[in-house]
This record gives sequence, structure tokens and C-alpha cells, in this order.
Amino acid sequence: MNTQRKPTLSFWQIWNMSFGFLGIQYGFGLQQANLSPIFRYLGADESKLAVLWLAGPVTGLLIQPIIGAISDGTWTRFGRRKPFFLVGALTGSVAVMLMPYSSVLWMAVGLFWILDASMNTAMEPYRAMVGDKLNDEQRTIGFSVQTFMIAGGQILAGFMPLLLLSFGVSDDTKGGTHIPDIVKYSFIIGVVAMMVTMAWTNFTTDEYPPDNLEEFRAEQAAKGGIGGKIIHAFKDIWKAVIDMPRALKFIWWVKLFSWYGLPFMWQHLSNSIARHSFNAPTTDSPNYAVGSAHGGIAFIYMNVTTVVMAFVIPAIVRKIGTRLTYAVFLVIGGLGFISMLFLNNFYGIVDTTVFNGLRSVLAAVNFPYIYDAFPVTDTIFGVADCMILVGIAWSAIITIPFIMTTSVVSPKRIGVYMGLLNTFICIPQIMNNVTAGFYFDSLLRGDPRNALVLCGICFILAAVACLFITRDVEPKYIDEADVLEAETRGVTMSEA
Repeated sequence: MNTQRKPTLSFWQIWNMSFGFLGIQYGFGLQQANLSPIFRYLGADESKLAVLWLAGPVTGLLIQPIIGAISDGTWTRFGRRKPFFLVGALTGSVAVMLMPYSSVLWMAVGLFWILDASMNTAMEPYRAMVGDKLNDEQRTIGFSVQTFMIAGGQILAGFMPLLLLSFGVSDDTKGGTHIPDIVKYSFIIGVVAMMVTMAWTNFTTDEYPPDNLEEFRAEQAAKGGIGGKIIHAFKDIWKAVIDMPRALKFIWWVKLFSWYGLPFMWQHLSNSIARHSFNAPTTDSPNYAVGSAHGGIAFIYMNVTTVVMAFVIPAIVRKIGTRLTYAVFLVIGGLGFISMLFLNNFYGIVDTTVFNGLRSVLAAVNFPYIYDAFPVTDTIFGVADCMILVGIAWSAIITIPFIMTTSVVSPKRIGVYMGLLNTFICIPQIMNNVTAGFYFDSLLRGDPRNALVLCGICFILAAVACLFITRDVEPKYIDEADVLEAETRGVTMSEA
């Protein structure tokens, strides 16, 4: 790491180096909302969706620490981080392009493994590169721009299938065995977005070399090349486990419950919306494509809430502390998931009022709009509103554990403990992927909405575990930059 005073960057330099997040998050947003429907179009049973999602946590557990360790100790004429995020983005783009054109299930699953391995190769070095270039005075604006790019990519991904539908692109599933064009074209746009944004960042952003390049290379050579760096990284993680502060041992239990439940959201939210809000339980149901596409809209509600909460969390933490904030937010999210059990409509009164007004405006200017397929309701709340509550919990899940960790570990070891937090995220997900299929048809009665309710119960159990975390996790001071930085790191770990 360059320890000299980092220069002050212009707003557009910060924008350029953060621009790649827009494309990467577009790709992740498409994956989160559309992967389970794609698997179902290709014949997967809902009870098998959990194990089909196994690629994410497995590649995150194995690849992130390896790539992080290698990129930390690398310097080439192309830079330290750039070779990794460019190769990852290129390979991931190919997987995104091919996935909706899969003709059989095993092809889609294989491409998913390639995609997640590629994104893990790209995301951590890219996040690190952006962090490398920010000086202390620009942390707030820098991480704010990153958060904007991340949210923007996810919002575009959520809207895209229905936006394409409004422009006349077909949603025909040909009897439930064909991936509709609104999904295919959304993924094609994703390829373009990923390549253009990452190329833009690559050509407009330079990396800082190490202070003393010869000394840096000598230190890395002493570690024994790439193999030595990997071994060194895992040794550091193992030593961190042995020396783990007591507070982190309790954070593990919080993450065990919350991250065992969270995969249900990605696996089953779109299918639950299609089944209960659009009366489309199977892929051959008339409204399945449109209904499952609303999973992307649900994630928009969650992600917009998360961005807003990033600026609210510091004030709440200063009032009640990190432990209680974490617990309260998890309970709110848990109630959001559990509330879905009692709601069939996707939107509530406020939503439909806003959309009706927007529909009138767009109709007046003869512009296509995407709201014809939206169910109009006179009930107060809908599933979309529940996702606001989930977004509140998500804002805590991807920020507060990292803030707690920086309060109890030495700055010299923060990197290795962040790697350990990555394992805290991946292991419970793997447990979910391996076990959920055994009880989906029995305990959950084959209903994806019941899986979301179980996720809510897991959140509440995690909230109880928060109360046992030791008091030394409370930071001396926290501001928006701390939360935004934690959010960027949390998104990097949780999605890859």
C-alpha cells in the first residue's frame, strides 16, 4: 500500500473510478432477481433451488481471500488491482451473455459457477483499488459515489425486464419451458453495461505504485510467489481464528442465523411474488414471467431503503449503540418477511397512487410505461412495502458487523479479520444450500413464501444473539463515511 499522502481527487475522478460498480451491480441485480426463474424455466424443482445456488458462497469462501492476498502483493505494468477486475469482468460478461440462452439446466448452473468465480475475482480487487485512492478528507464523497453507483446498477437491473416489456419485447415462455425475451435482452444489456463501465474505469483511472517498489518486490518474493501468498493468507486467517476477540465469537452467531436465512430471499422471492401476487405458481402460468420480473422491483425497494439508511445509521448508533441498532433493524426486517405471509397484493395504496399518477403523465406524452401489468390494490400494505422493512435490516447486515470489527481488532490485522467475516457470511449460506432441499416440501409445504417467513424467523433469532455481543464493539465515533465504506465492503462480500 502506498503510505504517502494521497492527492485530492476531483469529483469526476472519483466518479470515473467508481463507474465500474454500476455495471457490476447491474449484473448482480439481474442474477439475484432472475436466476431462480431461469432455473425453473429449465426444469428445476423449487425444492432444488437451494443447492443450485451453492456457487455463490463456495466461490466467495475460496476465491475472495485468495484473490485478495494475490492482488495485495502484486504490481505489474498494468497496476495492482486492474488485471484482476478486468479479467473477472470479461469472464463474467461472457457468462452473463450466455446464461439466458442456456438450453438445459446443467448449462445454466455451470455458467452460474463461472459467473460467481469471475465476480469474486473482480469485486474485491476493484473495491480495494477505489479505497486505495481515497484520502481521509474525501472518504465521505468517495463512498457516497460508490453507493450511488451500486444502487443505480441494482435499480436498472430491477426495472429492465418490465421496461423492455413496455417497449414491446415478448414475455412469452412458450408453455413454461422457454426463457422469455425480456430476460434475455436484459442480460445482453448487462453485458454491455459491465464491459463499458469497467473499461471506462480502466482507461480513466491510474493506480498508485508501492512507496519502494524494489523493497515491495523483495518482500513478496520472500513469501514464495503466488502459492506462498495463498498459503500465507490462509495461515493468517487460521491465526485470526485462534486469536479471535470474544466479541467476534458472538458476531458469528448473529451471522449464522441471519445468513442461514438470507439465501431464501434470493432463491424464492421472485417465485413467491409470481405465485401469490400474480396467481402464477408454475412457469406455464400466464403471468409467471411478469410476476417473477417483479422480484427485481422488490429488490429496488430494498436497495433504495438501504442507501437512505446509510445516512441515518450513524445518528441511530450514536443514540442507542451498534448492538441495539443491529438487533432492532434485524427485528424490523424479520417482521417484513413474516408479514408477507398475510399479503397477496404486491403494492399498497401509496404505491398504486404514485404509479397511477405516473401512468397519467406518461400517457399524456405518449411514452410507453411499465405499469399496466401492476396489480392495483386498495389495501394499505403490499409485498413491496415489506421490502422496505427488509432494506432496513439489510442496511445493518452489510455495515454494522464491519464497524464492530474495526472497534475490537488492531488496524494492522483488519484485513485478515475482514477475510474472517467473509467466512462468517459464506459458511451459513452453504449450510442453507445443502440442507434446505430436505425440508422444503415438508416443513415449508413446497411454498416459496414460507421460505421467506423462515428467513424472517432467522432474523429475529439473530437479533436475540446481538444482545450477547460484548460492549467493546461500540465505536468511539462513527460518521457517514464509516457506514458507506462498510456498506461497499459488505456488498462486495455478500453478493459475490
